[in-house]
Amino acid sequence: MAIVKLFGLTGGIGSGKSTVATMLSDLGATVVDADAISRSTTAAGGGAMTAIRTAFGNAFIDSTGALDRAKMRELVFSDNRAKHKLEAITHPLIQRLMQEQIAAAITPWVVLDLPLLAERTGFAGWKPLLDVVCVVDCEEATQIKRVMARSQMTEPAVRAVIANQASRQARLAIADVVITNDALTLDALKLAVSALWLKL
Repeated sequence: MAIVKLFGLTGGIGSGKSTVATMLSDLGATVVDADAISRSTTAAGGGAMTAIRTAFGNAFIDSTGALDRAKMRELVFSDNRAKHKLEAITHPLIQRLMQEQIAAAITPWVVLDLPLLAERTGFAGWKPLLDVVCVVDCEEATQIKRVMARSQMTEPAVRAVIANQASRQARLAIADVVITNDALTLDALKLAVSALWLKL
């Protein structure tokens, strides 16, 4: 079956974007998850690891041979040159693997789970290709609360991640559809996603 539509899904850390992606998958969409692909490329033996080791040294490789994500996050948040160097290694690989997954899809809707869709990176280039852009939105305080509850990150660490992502306003500016996910229960969120799916 030919692919009919591309659905771009984005949102800041802790917004609930991944939960929405899972719900869309349950409803029958193929989900291409850029974050999951990114993690696979920087896992032990991942396609980006040789170049990362060469560019950054063994200090950024953990005992399993994977990228030390916490150490790399600290570096790229404080050094834009390091951020661009890492992106130059990982982004082309992620983009290629995304294209391969899209080409292999057999559903009429493919959801591209793209955290960096509103950032000024290569991923912004996907926007003209998308039939719909959906932003999962919530207040920054909600983001911080959720991320701290699910991880070992401190509040300053979460705020640093948020500061390095596109602003809430930048994401909303590219949205065709917004799911506001501040006070929604999981059941209410599922209803909102199902209603959107029916419209599609």
